[in-house]
This record gives sequence, structure tokens and C-alpha cells, in this order.
Amino acid sequence: MNNKNNTCHQSAFERFRRTCIGEPRNINEPSLFHKISLIPILAWIGLGADGLSSSSYGPEEAFKALGPHTYLAIFIAIATAFTIFIIAYAYSRIIERFPHGGGGYMVSTHTISSGAGVVSGSALLVDYILTITVSLAACGDAIFSYLPASVLPYKLPFVMGLIVLLVFLNLRGIKESVTFLAPIFVTFVITHILLIGYGLFTHAGEFGTVAQRYQGNINADLSTIGFLGILAIFLRAFSMGGGTYTGIEAVSTSMHVMREPKVQTGKRTMLYLAVSLAVTASGLLLCYSLFDIKPVTGRTLNAILADLTFSGWYLGGALAFITILSEGALLIVGAQSGFAGGPSIMANMAKDSWLPRRFSALSERLTMQNGVLLMGAASLTVLLYTKGSVTALVVMYSINVFLDFTLSQFGMAKFFFQNRDKDKAWASHIVIHIIGLTLCLTILLVTIYEKFGEGGWVTLVITSALIGLCYLIRSHYLKVRKGVRQLEEILSSIPSGKVPNEEPLNPNERTAILLVSGYNGFGLHSWLSVFREFPKLYRNFIFVSVAEIDSGAFKGISEIEALKSSITEQLLKYVEIARSYGYAADYRMDVGTDVVETATHLCQEIVQEFPKSSVFTGKLVFRQENAFQRILHNETAFAVQRRLQWEGITTVILPVRVNI
Repeated sequence: MNNKNNTCHQSAFERFRRTCIGEPRNINEPSLFHKISLIPILAWIGLGADGLSSSSYGPEEAFKALGPHTYLAIFIAIATAFTIFIIAYAYSRIIERFPHGGGGYMVSTHTISSGAGVVSGSALLVDYILTITVSLAACGDAIFSYLPASVLPYKLPFVMGLIVLLVFLNLRGIKESVTFLAPIFVTFVITHILLIGYGLFTHAGEFGTVAQRYQGNINADLSTIGFLGILAIFLRAFSMGGGTYTGIEAVSTSMHVMREPKVQTGKRTMLYLAVSLAVTASGLLLCYSLFDIKPVTGRTLNAILADLTFSGWYLGGALAFITILSEGALLIVGAQSGFAGGPSIMANMAKDSWLPRRFSALSERLTMQNGVLLMGAASLTVLLYTKGSVTALVVMYSINVFLDFTLSQFGMAKFFFQNRDKDKAWASHIVIHIIGLTLCLTILLVTIYEKFGEGGWVTLVITSALIGLCYLIRSHYLKVRKGVRQLEEILSSIPSGKVPNEEPLNPNERTAILLVSGYNGFGLHSWLSVFREFPKLYRNFIFVSVAEIDSGAFKGISEIEALKSSITEQLLKYVEIARSYGYAADYRMDVGTDVVETATHLCQEIVQEFPKSSVFTGKLVFRQENAFQRILHNETAFAVQRRLQWEGITTVILPVRVNI
């Protein structure tokens, strides 16, 4: 009775989950990649919104850092627009060289070293966690700027709820989440065109007066603090506005979601992002200065600017509210890039053994589910640690952004210099990366110097700890790989049999179903173990493998077909060696994102055809197993065994010892 209730409960939960998340996607559908990929306008919304939404807090932080020297805002605006275009153009070149995504992690890994790659990847991961947190915290600030002070205690729970909402949307799929959030993006663009355009237009006649006032302020500062003092203030404010440039790298990181042709789509998306961000960020800085905005506790500068700009309009108060509401809502869209880019970086690092392999796996909805969940949990942790303070988050945020930018630009400059003999135009290509390197390194050093003691050290400590953890994980995987390789060397000397069997499998004979992951020492060890433990018991051998579609294989139909061919070729090697020893042998193969689910269904189908079957699967066994090893190695063997034994199918786990 309990088992029956259990089954009913699980079925109800599964129905509820699929209602919320959606039905599984069919890997073999020819038009699948076209359906889930993003055209430039949707990519601009889903990935560019992070950069555009940073105009809600980046320019404000820069303007506040100027203090009474607000005349420098015009120079900050020019420098900001220039920096945006330089970084965006440099990342367009990265898109050309690395069209499959990965951003700074792939650039640093392939042009500098694997060590530089893990630094860049770790910095990006922390950066994307902070992207989610700072965007949603700033959203809370913007929205609660128009609410009574009595409801301020509910701001933190509100932001936590937004994180949970985005986790839910991203579990459904990135295109679904972007489409859902698109109206917010459009509203932001329209209202901010009105805000900045009207703000500048109404002060056009005052530019001469403002210029004279600025000249007087410059002369006064030159006589008191001197040129170096002015330069120090400028650099500090410029670096404090570093949050403005966050999100520019998201396009190059998430190329896997772009519609074909990917490079053209990515570059067009980058152009949309650069123009919109440069106009918005520099326009807001100019408006702050022209309106002589003064900070007010509990209100953002954009909220004050919107009130002043639309004060004489019919329903101006409502329009100001909609403008700031759209700004707050866009920050939700901006946080989306963290859920798109973060899991992508984790998947690339997992494939290189820096992170647990499970982070490269796809869910049945073809999302990087494990990465999405971890990003959400980490963002909640950071939010609680900082208590939702945007100022504290921006300080933590900017350091890693420019650490990644700096490594990327250095890597590309090194690449063009090393390949100068192959590329005649290398000198013109390298210039943009040298300029970008100079800008990014300057901002990075000034930010660390200015804000190390105010919270910047936290980012460096967290990033360093993550880098150390990555090295620990990689060290373990390399030791396991070495142990398995030794096993393969021992087993590779096994000669082929002398009595080949060409007969078809007999359904009435006892059949051994062997789950293998490819032709390797692991699979050969399992096959030989069946001989040793069950001599002459089984006459049929069926080798079963699942072509797992992870983030590496999920780039197009051609990659999936190549994976199928590779798995088939490896399974035929098992069949050949088993038949050479006089046994009837065959293979079965299928593709899927969930190895346990797919392998279970394959085995059930085989047992229906060969009733006298037993399933065998191998599992790595360590001398002293601990929790760390269990996290790094999934429990696929036990999961398959539980599922098949529940169906009444005998399943045996064969230990494969690795001496580490």
C-alpha cells in the first residue's frame, strides 16, 4: 500500500513539475536548434539587458564619487562611451575567434594558459553571481524609491523572491525567459529615450552658461588641488562607474544560444548593446550634471531626475513612476544574463575538469539545470551577506569584471603578436586589444586601491578560494584519469580470441547486458569481471551505451550525429572482441540528456526481447571514499540499479578499483 501511494505521489509531483517547467524536448527534432536559439533582437534583450540595466547604478556611483566636482561629469560621460565602444569592439573580435562561446575563460585558456583560464573563469563565475545579486538589489532600490518608508523592511524578501522567480524561468529555457521579459525591455528603452532626450533638449540653450560655470570650477580646482588632484578624482569616479561595463562580455560567453550564423548574430547583438549602453550611460551622466542632481537618502538619482524631467508634463508623475518602474524591472532582465552566462562558464570549466562534471549536463528541457540552481543559491547567499546594499555589491562586482576584461585583452593581444607571421593585418588588430588592456588594467588597479578595504577584499578572497577549489577538483580528476589509464594499459594487451562467433543472439540463452561509457579500460574491466565471476553462465553479451548530450555536444545537429557515430564505433569494438571469444554479441545505443533515464529504458527494452537477462555496470571504487569524491563522481550506477531492481531486473554493480 505504501509503495502504491509513493508511486502516486511521485507521479503527481512529476505532473506538477512538467506543468511548471514544461515538457521534455526531443533531441532528435531537426528544427530544435532553430526553435530554442535567439535572433539578434532577442539576444540583445536577454544578454544585452545586463549591460543596459547597469546604467541604473553605474553612472550614479560615478557621479556620486565626484562629490562637488560635478563639472567632471561631462568628461566621465565621454570616457564612459569611449570605453564601452572599445571593450565591445574587442569582444566582437573575440566572438570571431571563439564562435562557440566561453568568453574570457576560453580566451585566457587558449591564448595564455590553463592557469589564466581558471582565474578568468572563477572571476566570471563570481561576477555572474554578483550580476544577479546587484541587478535585483538595484531593482529593489528603484521600485521602493516610490513606495512609503514603512514598507522598506520588505525590500530584502522582495529581492529574494525575484531570484527564485528567475531560477524558475531559466529552468524552463533561456528563450522562454527572454520572451517573457521582452515587454519590460521595450518599455525601458522608450521611457529612457524620453527621459534623456527631453532632459538634454530642455537644457540645450544653457550649454554656454554651463560651460562657463565649468571653466570657473576647473580653474578653481587647478589653483587649489592642482591637475594631479583633479586627475585622481576623475580616475576614482571613472573606476567607481566600472559597474557600467558589466555584461558586455555576456554575448561572447553565451554564443551557444545564438541563431545561425552565430558569429554575425553575436556581432550584431554586441553592436546593439554598445550603442544603447553608451547613449544611456553617458546621457544620464550629462543629465545629472545639467539638472545639478543632489543625492537624497532612500531615492536613486534616476528617480530624482525622472521627477524633475517630467514635472511639467501631463500625468508627469505617472510617467516618472513608469520610467523608474521599467528601470527596476529591466534590472530583472539584466540579472537574466547571469543565469545565461554563469552556467555556460561552469559547463566549459566542468568539461576541462575544473568543476564537477555534472555541471556540463543538460536537463530534459536542455537547460544547464545544475548551474542555474547553484547560481540562484549563491546569489541568495551574497544578497543576505550584503543585506542588499547596492554600493557594497558594486564594489565587489567591478573588481572581477575588470580582472576578466584585462586577461581577455592581454590574451588576444598575445594571440595576434604570436601569429603576426600568419596574419598580415596583425598590427591593426592588436591595437584595439592594447587600448582595451590599458583601460581595463587602469580601472582594475584603481578600483582595488580605492575599495580594497571597503569590501573589495571580499571579492578577491572568494575568487581566490574558488580558484583553489578548482585546482583541488582538477587534481583529483587527473589522478583518477591516470589510474584508469594504467588500467587500460594493462588490459590493452588482451589478445583477441581464436574462435569467432558469427551466430545471431539467441533470446532463450542467458544474456549479460553491460552498460559502458565507450571503449576504454573501465568497460573492458567490467566485461572481464563477468567472465571471472560468472564463468560460462552467459552466452549472449549486449553492450549498451548512452550518447549523453551535454553542453559540449549540444551545438548543432552535426555534433550530435558525430557523437552517435563515435559511440557506435566504440561499441562495435566490444562486439568484435566478445565474438572473437566465441560468444554471441550485439550492441544498443540511444541519445539523451539523462543517462539514468535513457539507460533504464534501453535495458527494459532489451529484457523484453531477452527475458533471461542480467544487467552489469561498473563503478569506480577508491581506497578511502569520502564526501568530496561522491560529489565529483555521480552515482549513475546506483541510480540505474535502483530503477531496474524496482522493475524486477537483476542488476549487478562491478567495482573498478582506482588506487589513489
